[in-house]
Amino acid sequence: MQSKKLENYSNNIFFKKKMTKADIVNEITKNTGIDKTTVLTTVEAFMDAVKASLSKDENVYLRGFGSFVVKKRAQKTARNISKNTTIIIPEHNIPAFKPAKTFTLSVKK
Repeated sequence: MQSKKLENYSNNIFFKKKMTKADIVNEITKNTGIDKTTVLTTVEAFMDAVKASLSKDENVYLRGFGSFVVKKRAQKTARNISKNTTIIIPEHNIPAFKPAKTFTLSVKK
């Protein structure tokens, strides 16, 4: 019975293929001929630069790809249902990605 359930889940839209950092490194290595360690170092340096920029409240704009932006979430009131109490979630920043129009159109096709 359980294998039948797993079969049904495998056709579900939530189980799409994923691309990991290792897959990205392999793809870049294959397309450019640069060795894996150099590509991995470059990809990690890029991610570190984006994180550092967003931590300083600076957005990152990559023409034709998209923007990594900092969004501000307003203070809000929430409820802890298990304790039946009200808590206040303070204002905070979150990172977000906004794809470029050309990127969005290429994914839609």
